[in-house]
Amino acid sequence: MASLFISADEAAEKIKDRCTLWLEGGSGGLNEPDTLYECVPKRFRKVGHPRDITLVHSNGLGDGQGKGPDVFAIEGLVQCSIGGHYGFCPAIVKMINANKIEAYNLPQGVMAQLLRDTAAKRPGLITTVGLETFVDPRLTGGALNSISKRKLVEILRIEEKEYLFYKSIPIDVAFIRGTTADEDGNISMEEEVGYFNMLSAAQAAHNNGGLVIAQVKRVVRRDTIDTRIIKVPGVIVDYVVVEPNQWQSYVGEYNPGLCGAGKMVVERQEKIALDERKIVCRRAAMELVPGIINLGFGMSSGVADVAFEEGLDRDVTFAIEQGLVGGIAASGLIFGCAMNPQAILDQPYQFDFFDGGGIEMTCLGLAQVDPIGNVNVSKFGDRIAGVGGFVNITQGAKGIVFCGTLTAGGLKVAIENARVVIHQEGKIKKFVKKVEHLTFSGPFSLKKGQTVLYVTERGVFQLGAAGLTLIEIAPGVDLQKEILSQMEFTPQISPHLKGMDLRIFREEPMGIREEILKKGKRA
Repeated sequence: MASLFISADEAAEKIKDRCTLWLEGGSGGLNEPDTLYECVPKRFRKVGHPRDITLVHSNGLGDGQGKGPDVFAIEGLVQCSIGGHYGFCPAIVKMINANKIEAYNLPQGVMAQLLRDTAAKRPGLITTVGLETFVDPRLTGGALNSISKRKLVEILRIEEKEYLFYKSIPIDVAFIRGTTADEDGNISMEEEVGYFNMLSAAQAAHNNGGLVIAQVKRVVRRDTIDTRIIKVPGVIVDYVVVEPNQWQSYVGEYNPGLCGAGKMVVERQEKIALDERKIVCRRAAMELVPGIINLGFGMSSGVADVAFEEGLDRDVTFAIEQGLVGGIAASGLIFGCAMNPQAILDQPYQFDFFDGGGIEMTCLGLAQVDPIGNVNVSKFGDRIAGVGGFVNITQGAKGIVFCGTLTAGGLKVAIENARVVIHQEGKIKKFVKKVEHLTFSGPFSLKKGQTVLYVTERGVFQLGAAGLTLIEIAPGVDLQKEILSQMEFTPQISPHLKGMDLRIFREEPMGIREEILKKGKRA
C-alpha cells in the first residue's frame, strides 16, 4: 500500500520528458483529475521537467478560466496537443495560434474509440467518420497550425469504399479519476457523472508499458468496494493520489441526481420565454420522432425544454455523446452530464451506437453555413472551439436539424402579435459564401441520404441537390430585407415557399405530441 499511494508531487516526478500523457475527464471538472493536472506544471516551474510532453484528450476539458489543459500552457512543457475539443482552454489555443506547440483536432468519438484500439494494440481505427471534413488528410488532416506536420490520418480503400485510418497513439501515462480506491487500487466511480474513457485510458497506458495514475476522493479497506461498481481494476493501476476535497464538478460538490445515485425532483419552468431561441427550438422539435435523439451544445439543447412543454418527455429519449442515455442533459460548462439519467455507458460504446445509425435524429448548433450546406462550428480565425462529437453525430444520425439565428453579434428579436420583429440586426452574417473550417459536408450528407434542415428564427432551409433551399418563412419577416440581404449568397427559393407554422409564434403550447407519435421511427 505504501508504494501504491503517493502524493501529487511524487506523481509529478513519474512524468518523463517527451512522454505522451492522456488527460481524462470532461469540461467543467467532470471526472477531471485536476490535482494531477496541476502537479505537472508545478514541478516544471520548479525544476524545468518534464519537457516537451504531448497532451492527448478526447473531450473538452477545463473551465475557460485557467483550469484543465490551460495549466499546461507553459513554453517548454508541452510540445504537442491532440484533442477532441478546445473550447474551454484559451491559453492552449493562444499557444496553438502562435505556433508555440503542434496541435491537432480529431473527432471526439474517434479519439475515444482509437484509445480502445490503442489498448488492444491494433494499428489504428478504420472508420468513415471524418471523410470530407477538415479531418480528411486531403484537407488538413486535423492540423490546427502551420507547424503541425504529423500524419495522424490516412485514406484507405476497402472493397472500393473509402475509409479514414486513424493511427494509434501510444500512451505513456494516463491521468484518470474515480471516487473511491481500496487498498489494492481498485477504482470505483459512484459519485462521478459518467464513465467517459476511464477504463480504456487505463488499459491503453498499461498495455503500452506506461503508467496509470488515478486521483480519488477517498480510500477504503481492501475487499470492501462492491465488485459490481469497480470500473478500473487495481492490477492495472500503478499509483493513486488521494484528494479529499475533490468535487463532482467545478459547479457543485455533489448531486446524486447527476451520477444515478438518486432520482431528483426537477423543477421546470412552467412557461419558456417566447424569444428567438424558443422559435428555433420549437420548429426543430416539430421534426422529432419517437426514439433516441441527440441534442448538442448551445441553442439546440433548448429542444429538450420544448419537448417537456409539449408532453413529449416520455416519448423521446435524449442521449449525449459522453455516454448518458435519458434524463435531462446539462448545458453550459458542465455539458456532458445529465440529471436523472436512465443509463450511463462508457463513451466509446456510446459512439459505436451513434456511428452505426442508432440515433433517429440530432439537433445541433450552427455558426457558419455555405450555399452547398457545409457547416462550420469548429474554427473561426484565431478562435478554435474544436469539433467535439459533432462529426461522429452528424455523419451517423438519420436526420439532422441545425439550429441557430440567421445573424449574430447584437441581434435583437421580438415576437409581437405572433410575428417576428427584428429590432436590431446582427453584425455577423452566419450564412456565408464559404465556411472557414469544414466541420460538416453537405454533399457528403446528400450521398448518405440524410434529411437535413437549417432552422432559424426567420425561416427554414432544406439541403438538396441544388444546395440550400428556403422552404419556410416566419410571419412578419421581409424576404429580401431580413433574409436574402443578410446572407452572403442567394439560396434557392422553393416554388412552394410557405409560412412557418403559426403555432410556433404563440404563447400557448403547440400541441404537437400526437403528430410526433404518428410519425414512427425513421427507416
